[in-house]
Amino acid sequence: MSYDLAVWEGDKPADNAIAREVFTQLYDRYIDTDEEFPPSPRIAEYVAALLARWVDLTEDEEDTSPWSTGPLIGEAAGPLIYFPMRYSMAEEASAYAAELAASMGLVCFDPQAGGLRPHPSQEARACVRVER
Repeated sequence: MSYDLAVWEGDKPADNAIAREVFTQLYDRYIDTDEEFPPSPRIAEYVAALLARWVDLTEDEEDTSPWSTGPLIGEAAGPLIYFPMRYSMAEEASAYAAELAASMGLVCFDPQAGGLRPHPSQEARACVRVER
């Protein structure tokens, strides 16, 4: 069982319903297609930051990676990454991934909950630092 998140470039949707629509449009355009899109530079930077925290599944010799697929960058297409994580590590990994996305000016959407992450009440407290 896995837990999925979607992160994309763009303006933050006004509410969860609009976020769901934007996610569906991006998914249909970039993921649910035979056409391949390389990850955008910002999404590639986001993935690199995630992998600075947890190793890629393809390199995980100690069973510490939360990712369910590897390489993680393979889940990215254009301005979108839709990626699964192990359910047993989803709480910690999804919170970090959402806060990291917010700190980088990216949108994070939780398809299971049907909502934006971090939640607006948490967004003001997000304080993830990304070394560049």
